[in-house]
Amino acid sequence: MHASSIYRTPALTWLALTGLTLLSVELGAWLPAADWLPLLVALIVWCKGMLVARGFLEGHRAHPFVRHLLAGFIAFAPAALVFTAFFGERLAR
Repeated sequence: MHASSIYRTPALTWLALTGLTLLSVELGAWLPAADWLPLLVALIVWCKGMLVARGFLEGHRAHPFVRHLLAGFIAFAPAALVFTAFFGERLAR
């Protein structure tokens, strides 16, 4: 395997993560009061988690049980973000 192909996936993953981070910062600056912004941020967080799992952890090559466990773990943070954004007062009680 050629050295450039070894680094291609992590480099592209890193670039995508950087782009998504910059996108989320810009969305927060452009649309600070949008009601649907937490949903979009949660989607970006989920995409970033999936990119890390695939690009760095190679979760797509894991046993199906581990792959599903990893997908559930990745989905937890965006779900918590959405629940606290829309139901924060109820959850705090």
